[in-house]
Amino acid sequence: MSTAFASPSETTSSSAAGASASSAGGTPRRSAVSAVVNRLTSPKTIDFVDVPVQEYYSTNVFTKSVMKDRLPKSVYKSLLQTIDSGAKLDPAIADIVASAIKDWAMEKGATHYAHVFYPLTGATAEKHDSFLSPTSDGGTLSEFSGKQLCQGEPDGSSFPSGGIRVTSQARGYTIWDVTSPAYILENPNGTTLCIPTAFVSWTGEALDKKTPVLRSMQALNQQAQRILKIFGHTDGAFVASTAGPEQEYFLVDRNFYYARPDLLNAGRTLFGAKPPKGQQFDDHYFGAIPERVLAFMCEAERELFKLGIPVKTRHNEVAPGQFEIAPVFESANVAADHQQLMMLTLRRTAEKYGMACLLHEKPFAGVNGSGKHVNWSLGSSSQGNMLDPGGTPHENAQFLVFCAAVIRAVYKHQGLLRAVVASAGNDHRLGANEAPPAIISIFLGDQLTDIFEQIRAGGANSSLPSGTLEVGVDVLPPLPKDAGDRNRTSPFAFTGNRFEFRAVGSNQSISGPLVAMNTIIAESVDYCATRLEAATEKDPDALNGAIQTLISDILSECSPIIFNGDGYSEAWHKEAEKRGLLNLTTTADALSSLVGDDVVSMFSKYGVLSERELHSRLETYQEQYCMTVDVEANLALSIAKTMIFPAAVRYQNELASTCANLKLVGYEFDTDTLDSVTALVKSLQEGIAVLEDAVTHDSASTPEDECRHRCDAVLPSMLKLRETVDKLEEIVADDIWPLPTYQEMLFIK
Repeated sequence: MSTAFASPSETTSSSAAGASASSAGGTPRRSAVSAVVNRLTSPKTIDFVDVPVQEYYSTNVFTKSVMKDRLPKSVYKSLLQTIDSGAKLDPAIADIVASAIKDWAMEKGATHYAHVFYPLTGATAEKHDSFLSPTSDGGTLSEFSGKQLCQGEPDGSSFPSGGIRVTSQARGYTIWDVTSPAYILENPNGTTLCIPTAFVSWTGEALDKKTPVLRSMQALNQQAQRILKIFGHTDGAFVASTAGPEQEYFLVDRNFYYARPDLLNAGRTLFGAKPPKGQQFDDHYFGAIPERVLAFMCEAERELFKLGIPVKTRHNEVAPGQFEIAPVFESANVAADHQQLMMLTLRRTAEKYGMACLLHEKPFAGVNGSGKHVNWSLGSSSQGNMLDPGGTPHENAQFLVFCAAVIRAVYKHQGLLRAVVASAGNDHRLGANEAPPAIISIFLGDQLTDIFEQIRAGGANSSLPSGTLEVGVDVLPPLPKDAGDRNRTSPFAFTGNRFEFRAVGSNQSISGPLVAMNTIIAESVDYCATRLEAATEKDPDALNGAIQTLISDILSECSPIIFNGDGYSEAWHKEAEKRGLLNLTTTADALSSLVGDDVVSMFSKYGVLSERELHSRLETYQEQYCMTVDVEANLALSIAKTMIFPAAVRYQNELASTCANLKLVGYEFDTDTLDSVTALVKSLQEGIAVLEDAVTHDSASTPEDECRHRCDAVLPSMLKLRETVDKLEEIVADDIWPLPTYQEMLFIK
């Protein structure tokens, strides 16, 4: 595809040109602005693919239909049993499947295959191997065996493991996940067959994000089958959790990105004064999409469609420069894999259009950050969505039991849900009147709240009607009206036929939240099933009364978690404290919930994560938090010393020289600005010294203490330094200031 928008090489060249201009007397910032303006004012031609999407959707995926065409009938049926019903994979079919996948991939130009896995870094990892093997006569032979399909061996000690693997114990295995389809990843110089895999240690312990997802889905299915059996559904169709994550992101021109060391290395701006115009007009939200951004979106979606990722929605988000893309529901495991592919695709496609895609939760202070709202439900091929209330929810007893189980799960494990979204990046977003508070609560809406209150009072006899929305304009059709409003301030909200976990950060893997949701709800469904089984063992007709008692008991205990009001309000914080709800405001506060006694017991009981695996994750996430803050602190010091201080002193000297020259000719010059700059330069030097002291004087003895030190000493010192730098940005002459400003980065598209 050809386009007049800058290619990566052009972007790099313009950045290099900016550096050259800087050495000639300009600044990287001014050179970046010139490069962006030149690009945006150049003639534009956008090629598009004149092919219906149906003709290329999933063309790069080894789908069920491709399997059916290429595999023997018995092998295909065996694979379907594993994919659709959770049956054990038959190792005997591996060679046949491997041969079919290899032939299909090589027909699409693949020369290599890659086991793709998801280590505890939260990123995607790949190990590439060639299909070709040398022969004794000097030729080559294409080979791909069942063993090569099923198992790979990356280094298990080189990824974060929280002590499970050390340098002297390096063996780790990748294992083919047949439930997530293989796919072709295209490159201008060839294609690669990608095989989604789990990643475990030599001892079988999970070193990755995928293995616990698969275990938790298995646990949820086992417990959900018990509830279905109570209601007379015994077909055994696999009950899978489903997910649809909404991905928010920012786009900035790559010239600005290269001129900001903080964006380049930390993903967020460590300094930056608020622009005169921010998001206060709300004019960016769902506004007309800029041409270059729309071109990027179209190409990104086309690449995602080819990979079978069902993206549905695109639009401008609230903050200037912020956008969203959202897929429809898929099996949770596949959704997690697709989410990783989506982030990679967004970044790579943005480069082709001379932009950088920022997935950090808070790349710009003072405007809304980015989340990744994970819509969660569960269902089976025979029962459909089990969180769909239907037209008369008060009569849908099966739905009410599953919904009550969710309420109980969130109440019992609110600390765990907060912990799985804890990160240095997400701390800047949660509770900032733009995202859910750090207090976990559930929004049910008017209709469900009314039904559960009726049950609690003795029995539900009605549901609030949905009704029809009349706008008062004859040419507009009447619309069906939902029975309740939505609540964007709730971290865990029921939105019609699913729950939306809104606290997940934009840069996070959704696997951790999925593992938590699947497991806590499996535990709660287990509780409900055990109660109902005991009540109906001798008298099946006692089911209705048992359901009434069960739900009433759950509500009596867990109702404090239900809150339908404004989660942003200060009043809610006070109310939540009265209710005894947790308010874990930072990662340093939240992470220890990963290894609480109840959490360890639950994960062990359902075979999702052992105590050792949980502690390994705690250690890994504590280390990642500390490393993230350390990188940011060192960046702040470097930028302050080498860019901000020289610019401020240069401007101070200019003002001082001007004052002195005017004084020689008898003109009294107002020195207020010079005095302000001088005071800020002094404050800058002091702030640098304080931050240096916080970074170097870490006497913490435990990982918890190290996190606490970063949270309580390093981050406040960074914030104090930032206040000084941002004040300087508002005073120092525009032609001297070295960093691209918020006004430029957010509004020049």
